[in-house]
Amino acid sequence: MTESTHRTPDPVHAAARQAGRIVELLDILWEQARNDIPPPYVPVSQLRVMYIVESEDRIRMRTLTRLLSAAPPSVCRLVDRLQALGFIERLPCPDNGREVMLSLTGAGREHLARIRACRDELLIEALATMPFHQRTALTDVLAGLQEALVKTPMLLVGQDTRPAPKPHDAAESA
Repeated sequence: MTESTHRTPDPVHAAARQAGRIVELLDILWEQARNDIPPPYVPVSQLRVMYIVESEDRIRMRTLTRLLSAAPPSVCRLVDRLQALGFIERLPCPDNGREVMLSLTGAGREHLARIRACRDELLIEALATMPFHQRTALTDVLAGLQEALVKTPMLLVGQDTRPAPKPHDAAESA
């Protein structure tokens, strides 16, 4: 009798794999529904900028660049496109004249609301086919996942993500 070489994954890896599959399906669903969203079409890279700016109004361009892990010229081009659409505005930084802050405009907020409404309709259609107890459990599980993701260092929007200064050694201060 041969021993099975296939091991059951631990629950954390299994959950991560399942969540990844759901994200992939949602990506496909959103892309297929893109024609249902009123123009203009905003690519995912620009939507990501809009989500961050929405969550942290008046975010510094430098902070946005760091959160996106992108080169400043690339982020500047993304913001330029969104500004041309009237979705983002650049504002002077009150404490540093050389820095720029970003804010979502009313039109930008409305566009995100339309995208979310369209996506909600698609999800409601799918969720309506699930039994009530599964929908209830899914709500709790997704709330827990959201809480865990918000604590992820890369998603700490609005907080200074630079490492904290090291405390001085008692011997140095004596």
